[in-house]
Amino acid sequence: MAESKSYDPVEIESGLYEEWEKRGYFSSKRGGKKGYFTIMMPPPNVTGSLHIGHALNHTLQDIIVRYKRMDGYNVLWQPGLDHAGIATQNVVETRLIKEGKTKESLGREEFIQEVYRWKEHSGGMILNQLRRLGTSPDWSRERFTMDEGLQKAVKKAFVKLYNDGIIFQGNYMINWCTHDGALSDIEVEHHEVEGKMYHIRYKVVGENRFVTVATTRPETYFGDTAVMVHPDDDRYRELVGKKVRLPLIDREIPVIADNHVDMSFGSGVVKVTPGHDPNDYEVGRRHDLESLTIFDEKGFLNDLCGEFAGCERLEAREKIVQKLTDEGCVEKVEKHIHQVGHCYRCKNVVEPYISHQWFVKKEIAREAIERVNADETLFFPPQWKNNFDSWMNDLRDWCISRQLWWGHRIPVFYCIECGNQWASEEDSPNCCPNCGTEVIMQDPNVLDTWFSSGLWAISTLGWGNEGSDLVEKSDLELRLPNSLLITGFDILFFWVARMLMMGVYLTGRVPFKDVYLHALVRDEFGKKMSKSKGNVIDPQEMIDRYGADTLRFTLAALCVQGRDIRLSEKALETYKHFANKIFNAARYLRMKQEKYSELEEIEVKTELGRYMQSRFSAAVKEVREQIDGYRFNDAAVTNYRFLWTEFCDWGIELSKADGDAIAELGAIFLEALKLLSPFMPFLTERLYKELGGKSQSVTIAAFPEPSGQDGAIEERFNMAIEAIQSIRRAKVPLQLANRQIALAYLRPYRPVDLPLLFIERLAKVDRVVVVDDRQKGVSDVSANLESVIPSDSFDPSQIAQRLEAQRLKTQREVERISSILNNENFVKNAPADVLKKNQAQLEELNQKLSEITTQLGSVL
Repeated sequence: MAESKSYDPVEIESGLYEEWEKRGYFSSKRGGKKGYFTIMMPPPNVTGSLHIGHALNHTLQDIIVRYKRMDGYNVLWQPGLDHAGIATQNVVETRLIKEGKTKESLGREEFIQEVYRWKEHSGGMILNQLRRLGTSPDWSRERFTMDEGLQKAVKKAFVKLYNDGIIFQGNYMINWCTHDGALSDIEVEHHEVEGKMYHIRYKVVGENRFVTVATTRPETYFGDTAVMVHPDDDRYRELVGKKVRLPLIDREIPVIADNHVDMSFGSGVVKVTPGHDPNDYEVGRRHDLESLTIFDEKGFLNDLCGEFAGCERLEAREKIVQKLTDEGCVEKVEKHIHQVGHCYRCKNVVEPYISHQWFVKKEIAREAIERVNADETLFFPPQWKNNFDSWMNDLRDWCISRQLWWGHRIPVFYCIECGNQWASEEDSPNCCPNCGTEVIMQDPNVLDTWFSSGLWAISTLGWGNEGSDLVEKSDLELRLPNSLLITGFDILFFWVARMLMMGVYLTGRVPFKDVYLHALVRDEFGKKMSKSKGNVIDPQEMIDRYGADTLRFTLAALCVQGRDIRLSEKALETYKHFANKIFNAARYLRMKQEKYSELEEIEVKTELGRYMQSRFSAAVKEVREQIDGYRFNDAAVTNYRFLWTEFCDWGIELSKADGDAIAELGAIFLEALKLLSPFMPFLTERLYKELGGKSQSVTIAAFPEPSGQDGAIEERFNMAIEAIQSIRRAKVPLQLANRQIALAYLRPYRPVDLPLLFIERLAKVDRVVVVDDRQKGVSDVSANLESVIPSDSFDPSQIAQRLEAQRLKTQREVERISSILNNENFVKNAPADVLKKNQAQLEELNQKLSEITTQLGSVL
C-alpha cells in the first residue's frame, strides 16, 4: 500500500481483516504459555442489524481478547447467533403479511424454512458488521442456538430437568400476550399510562341498593366470581355472605371478606376476577372461587360476555362501558395514571391469563445463589451482586413454553392410546414406551429463547453435543468456568442469571468467573436512543464517517464502570484527531528513518530515549492493571495520555534537539502501537508494518511488559518540560512567543541538573542560565522553578503601555458584569443558565485581570 499523506480510515482499514482471518490469527488453537482465556460472545439476535449497544459490547470484548491473545494466552472467543424466537418470528410474519401470506397459509414446516432463509440473510449481515468493527472471535467455531449440536444440548437439558422433577406442567396464571403467547415476568415491560378508572354499580340481590366497585379494566367484570370487603370494615360487615348481581348478564356472585382489601381505596368494595388478575387468583384459591376465562388466546371475548362475544377485549372496552352507562350502572369515570404491562417485543398490552404451560421450578437457582455468594463468580461493578441476589431470592417458577413455531420444539411426547407423557432426546420416537403404540404426538409449543441461551456458556464447549466437530474434547475441562462474560446490565436477569442457574445445576460448576456488566449507550444529552426521537446513532454510519478504530476507541474511552455512555459526534471527532495525531507521528518518524528495530533489539543510550522508555514503562504498567480490572476507559485514557501528550507533544518535539534519539523513539513507538493495538487494531497494524518492516502482524505480537522506571531521568526531563513551558509563558506578554531571544534565566527551587540543550532549543532561547538569586525582568512562576526574561531584552515602557490598555479594558468588563449581577431584579428573574453564564464570565475576567496586573508588576 502506498504511503498516505493524511489519515484516511477507509484506506487504512481496507483489506487488513481479510488478511487476519486468512492467516488464522483468531484461532483458539494458537498460544497458551500463560494458560487459557475463554469468553462467550452474547449471540446477537437474527432480527436485523447491529445497533450501537452491540458495538460497545463487542468492542469491550475485543479489547480484552486481543490483549490476552498478545499476552500469551490460548484465547477462545466463542462467536454465534441467537434464533430469538418471538422477535424473529414477528419479523418474518410481518414480511409475509406484506406479501399477502400468513404462517398458517405456509404451514409449520415451510414457515420454519422461511425463517431459516431470513436467518441466513440477517445473520450474514450481522457477521459482516462485526468484521467491519474489527472483532476477532474464532470464526471456525461459529454456532447458532438452533444448530444440530445445540439442539441436542437443549434436549438433554430438558430431559434431565424433566426427569428430576425440576420441569413440570400445570395450569397457572401467567403473563399472556395475545400476539406472542406466554411470557415470563421479566419479558413484561411496565409503562406508566394515562387510563381511566371506571366505577361500576353492582345491585345487592334482594335489596334496593348497590355497591360500587372500581376497575381500570371494565371488560373483565364478566369474569368476576365474587366481590370482597375487608373483614374489619364496619360499612359492609353485614353484606358478607350476601350476593350481588352482575349488570347486563344478571349472574349472581357472593360477597366475601378478605384482608387483601384496602379499605381506604375507592368505595372499599373490590371485584374479584380470579381468571384475569394475579392478586384475585390468590384470593380465589383461598376462598375456593371459580376461575372464569372470558377471552380466548387471541384476546376475543367468549360467550360469558353475552352480546359482546367475538369482540376484541380492548376494542370492546368503550362499547361495554357505554352499555353499562345506558343501563345506569356507571357511577363515574375518572382519569387514572397507572402502570400497564406490555410485551417486550410487540408492545401489546399483556393480560394475566390462566393457561396450561411448562415451568422450571425456582429451586433450580438455589445452588447458583450459594456459589455466587461464595464469590465463585464476581460481578463488575460489584453492586450488581446485590441486584442479582435480590432478584434470585424473589424468584418465581419460570414459564418456559411459548406458543410459537420458531424455536426449540418442546421434547415431550403424548400417547394418544394410553395417555402416557414422556420427555425424550430422540427427534421422533417410534412408539410409546408404555404401551408400544405408534399413535403418538409431540407437544406443539417451543421453549423460551432464554432456555437455550441459558446453556450457551456450556453447550458451545461441548456439553450435550459431545463429539461435535466445532469443539475440542478437552474444552469443558479446560475452559469451564469461562474466564469472563461481558454483557449489558439489562439482560442480567434474562440471560446471566439463567446461565448461572442452569450451568451450576447441569455441570456442578459456575459458567464464568467474572461478569462485567456495562451500561447503556445514550445520546449526548443522556436520552435513550429511539427511532421516534430521531437520535439513533448507527454504528455502520459512524464507521463509514470516522473509521472503526475511532468508534472503538471512543466507546472504550467513554465506558466508565456503572455509568451510561453519552455518545456524541464531538467525541468521535476528538478521537479521530487522536488517530490522526498517531498517523502524523508515524509520518514524522518515516521522514527521519525508513525502518525501525524492535525495542528489545537495541540498547537505549540517549537521555531522551531513556526518558521516553521510562514513561512508556509506566503507561504499560497502568494499562495492564486497568484492562485486568475491566477499567477500559482508564486504559484508553492512559494510551491517549502517553501517545498524545508524552510521546507526540514532548518526545517528538524534544527529538528536534537530539537527532541521535530518533532510532530509540521509533522503537518505543512500535511498542506503543502494540499497547494501543487492542483498541485501534487497524491503524496500529498498518503503521507497525510500515515502520517495522516486518511481516509479523501486531495482532499476534507480544503485548508490552513494564521494564521499570528511571526516577532520576524522569525528574530531569519533567523539570526541563516545566522550564520550557515557563519561559514560553513569560514571553507571551512581551509578544515574543514565537521569536528567538538571546537570554533567559531559570531559578529552580531545589538543586537539579537541567538538560539545557533541550530547553534552549524548544523555548527558542540562545542561552539559558541557571541562577540562585532572583533576576530583574518579566518572570513566570511555576511549581518547581521561576523563569525570567531580563529587562534588557525588551522595551518595558511599550509593554507596560499595552498591558495597561488591556487592564483598563478588562476592568471595564468586570464592572459591567458586576453591575448586572448586583441587580436584584436580574438575579431574581434571569433563567438559571443565563445567570450561570454571567457568573462564569465574571470569574474568568477577574482571573484575566489578576494575570495582567501581575505581568504589569514584573515589567515596571
